[in-house]
Amino acid sequence: MIDNVKHRQIYLIFLFAFAFISCKRNSRPDVSNINLDIKIDRFDKTLYAAKTKNASEVDKMLSKSYGVFYDDYIHRMIGSSAYHNDEILSTLFKDQAYTDLTKEVDSIFPNLNAQEKDLTETFKYIKYYYPKAKIPRFVSFVSGFAYQMPVGDHYLGIGLDMFLGKDSKFYRAIVQSVPLYLSRRFTPEYIVPRIAETYAHEELFPEPDDNRTLLSKMIFQGKILYFLDQVLPENITDSTKIGYSTEQLQWAQRFEGDIWAYFLENNFLYETDYQKIQVFLSEGPFTPGLGENRDSAPKLGTWTGWQIVRKYMDEHPKITLQQLMAENDAQKILSQSKYKPKQK
Repeated sequence: MIDNVKHRQIYLIFLFAFAFISCKRNSRPDVSNINLDIKIDRFDKTLYAAKTKNASEVDKMLSKSYGVFYDDYIHRMIGSSAYHNDEILSTLFKDQAYTDLTKEVDSIFPNLNAQEKDLTETFKYIKYYYPKAKIPRFVSFVSGFAYQMPVGDHYLGIGLDMFLGKDSKFYRAIVQSVPLYLSRRFTPEYIVPRIAETYAHEELFPEPDDNRTLLSKMIFQGKILYFLDQVLPENITDSTKIGYSTEQLQWAQRFEGDIWAYFLENNFLYETDYQKIQVFLSEGPFTPGLGENRDSAPKLGTWTGWQIVRKYMDEHPKITLQQLMAENDAQKILSQSKYKPKQK
C-alpha cells in the first residue's frame, strides 16, 4: 500500500512538472515598463450596501456611477424595461434569495486582489502585443446565475455568482438549468482565463464570416488558445485554459493521434454542415463519436486546433504572435505545421 502511494505521488509530481513545463513553452517579453494597474469595480458590494436606502435615490446614484452597465444590469440581467428602475430595485432588495446569494459571494470574494493582480499581468502582455488595445471597465455583479461574463459598451462584467466553486450548494440546486459539466468550472481560478478569452473573442479577434469548415473553426479556436498561452500568467494550466478536468486533458493527450485519425477518416475537416461540426467545438460532457462509454474529452476539435497551432509556431519560431493571429488561411497553418500525431 505504501509503495502504491509513493508511486502515485511520483506520478502526480511528474504530471505537475509536465503541466508546468507546458505552460513555459515560450520565453516571455519584459512588460515591467508597461504602466498598468487593473481594478475590478465591486458593483455587487455597492448595490448590496444600498439595500436599506430609498430605491429612487439608489437608482440615481447607481445610474450616475455605472451608466451603461447599470442600465444593462437593471433592464437585461435582472429585470426588463417594462418596469421602472426603482420597482426592480425594491423587488430585488426584498428577495431573500438575492440576500443569501450576495452574502455567499462576499464570503468567497471578500476582495478580488488575486484576480486584479493576474488581470494586470495578463493585460500588460496584451498591451505589449497590441498597444492600441482598449482596456474595458471591469465590473463585478450578481445576477442570480443569469450572466457570467457580459460584454457591453466599454465594460466587461464578471458574474461572481458563477464562480463560487464547483461544490457550491447553489449549483446543486440549479442543476436542471446548469448541468454539472458546466458548473464544475464555476470556480475562482477560472475568472481571469475566461476574461482573457472573452476579451480576445469580442475585442481583438472576431471570427471571420467565411470560417465555415470544421478546419477553419478548429484553427481559429486554436489561435485563441495559443494567444492565451502567451498572455495569461504562466501558472495557469492547459486544463484551465480550455476548461478540461485533469482526466479529460490526459485523455486528449493520450489519444491525440486517434482523434486526428478520426477527423481524417470521416472527412470532417472540410465539412461545413453546422450541426455536424458543432459537436466537435461545443461545450459538453464528452465529444460524441469519440471514446468509449462517453469517456472522451469535450470539444476535441478545439483542442486539436490548439495543438496544430502550437506545432505550427514551433516549426516557425520567427513568426510573431501578431502575424499568427492575422493569418486566416487555416489550410496553410495545417500544412506548414507538419502535424502528424501518432496513433495508439
